[in-house]
Amino acid sequence: MNILFVCSGNTCRSPMAEALFKELVKNKNIEVKSAGISATNGDPIAIHVRSILQEKKIDYFHLSQRINPELILWANLILTMTKTQKFLLLALFPQMAKYIFTLKEYTTETADLDIKDPYGSDLLAYRQCGEEIEKYLNVLLKQLS
Repeated sequence: MNILFVCSGNTCRSPMAEALFKELVKNKNIEVKSAGISATNGDPIAIHVRSILQEKKIDYFHLSQRINPELILWANLILTMTKTQKFLLLALFPQMAKYIFTLKEYTTETADLDIKDPYGSDLLAYRQCGEEIEKYLNVLLKQLS
């Protein structure tokens, strides 16, 4: 199974989801990557994301990458952080519609499908974002098991 997490810049939410989910699926046959719809290739993860992952003892190196057809075709499941990102991917890759969901949409029945972008916020906002992502990743893991 190949899972692709997608956000805007690929420096906050999607790499945090990638790192956290990689930790959850260690020793399972699941590959995980992340990308950004408007990412610049080669940017490091946000300093607060690095801090959160270090607190959790997760060793993770990441440079941002822009979404591309190769990544889309690689993925069996594409999980975005917002419904806008989902709709943009659907417009770009309509043939992949049955594989594209928001993370919340795929894991719950909530009406609020967006995970708020903490970009430019303080460490507390990043922690809250990470906790929200982790909550849905745990549901995802149960669904895939």
